Amino acid sequence: MEDAMRRHFSTRATTAATAAVVALVAAGCSGPDGGGEGGGATDAEGQTLDVWIMQGTNPSADTFFDEVGAAFTAQTGAELNVDFIEWADAHDRFVTSIAGGTTPDVAETGTTWTPEFADAGALAPVGDHVTQAGLDGDLVEGLVDAGTYEGELYGMPWYAGVRALVYNTEIFDDAGVEPPTSWAELESAAQAIQDEHPDKIAVAVPGDAEFTVYPWVWGAGGEVATLEGETWTSQLDSPASQDGLAFWTGLAEQGLSSAGATTWRETDVLDAFAAGDVGMAVMGSWTPGAILEANPDMEGRFAAVPIPGQDGGIAPSVLGGSHLSMFSTSENQDLAFAFIELMTTGEFAEKWGEQAGYFPGQTSLLDETLESTDPLVAPFAEQFVDGGASVPVSPAFGAVQARATTSTMMQSILSGSSDVATASRSAAEEMTSLLNGGS
Repeated sequence: MEDAMRRHFSTRATTAATAAVVALVAAGCSGPDGGGEGGGATDAEGQTLDVWIMQGTNPSADTFFDEVGAAFTAQTGAELNVDFIEWADAHDRFVTSIAGGTTPDVAETGTTWTPEFADAGALAPVGDHVTQAGLDGDLVEGLVDAGTYEGELYGMPWYAGVRALVYNTEIFDDAGVEPPTSWAELESAAQAIQDEHPDKIAVAVPGDAEFTVYPWVWGAGGEVATLEGETWTSQLDSPASQDGLAFWTGLAEQGLSSAGATTWRETDVLDAFAAGDVGMAVMGSWTPGAILEANPDMEGRFAAVPIPGQDGGIAPSVLGGSHLSMFSTSENQDLAFAFIELMTTGEFAEKWGEQAGYFPGQTSLLDETLESTDPLVAPFAEQFVDGGASVPVSPAFGAVQARATTSTMMQSILSGSSDVATASRSAAEEMTSLLNGGS
């Protein structure tokens, strides 16, 4: 890690050649053999592994899991039973199954859910399994951090995407500007775009898109929240964080965004960009395909660069993705991890990433991607590896998201109903309360 302050909440992933070796210390709930009655992972004939996977991430999931199931049975003798769950229904279903002791053996858990379920005692640590598999140091650090709770790894990195700065190359060429490498250059480029194309949105600053806000907080040297002992404190109202928020919302105040964007979500940004109406925007590595699907005429007309830091470099950006987690109810944890390893490393991890448009969680699989010259691949890969970050690793962060704390702050600033200092102070107070179990 670059500094202790960033240890729990916005860790930057290192380059593939120097991926951090984290201490994955884990005390398995049922011993090194997994505690199952049916033997180890390679002698599990007659057993069935129940798995929950979120629906919609990969359009080819049915065929994919047919192949995985065949490989899993050939390796272990066990059958694979996959249940596809809608994202919108998943959290409630997890909570119900945890309360009733009816959890699956393995499930896909969103990175912000993993610490919540670990705190509830529902997950089994996988660190010992990772070490035994020789995977220490070959997992994307930002995803490891997001899956680590109270020193134990509960979420095996599976896949993730990251947001970078996507720009319309034709609009940039018309305005005679280059992709920005600092905030001053970004502001200058936006002003030039506005001068050349007053009917366009130079830079989209959405009000209801939480994960597009944090890069500007981190890029200014601020933090979302810090943990000292057992107490969380939001730093959204620190001077550095306020500098970042003032820059980002200031672009809108200068008329370089759009008043309508005050209520925009990321899907609204995508729609406007796909229509050719936006010069640049913070968008996900999974969006280029959606842009072309919405408007095939955008082919070859847009590219991406990492989000610039205030004075250069790369501003950290949230890694959004999923872990595979092992539940403590699993009777054969060796078998459960055999599936997890099959899915998160090697051929199947690479294929899932290609089909779904995400990056794998195994660092060594990113080497070829990092060498790409594709303007819609390489910049995202660079952001992912050199500038990936995690939101506060707290079981209560879901409550922060449910309350829309950050979006409420953004909308109050963009609408002019509050200034940065007042809005960030209110948001920090609410976030601090929620992270510490308040309401």
